[in-house]
Amino acid sequence: MTQYSFSIPEVCQATGLGKTKLYELIKSGELKAKKIGKRTIILKADLDTFLESLEPYRVAE
Repeated sequence: MTQYSFSIPEVCQATGLGKTKLYELIKSGELKAKKIGKRTIILKADLDTFLESLEPYRVAE
């Protein structure tokens, strides 16, 4: 079955980012999130969009 949304702990595990950083990104609008009652979820499409928008890592010469 395809997973369409992730909890905050699942996004932390998948990306290596901490909860504090995720909530900062959500608050700033850089990462979209949805609320279902008290639960915060991030849609797979929104996570993909956010990750694709990041600048590529450049090695200093």
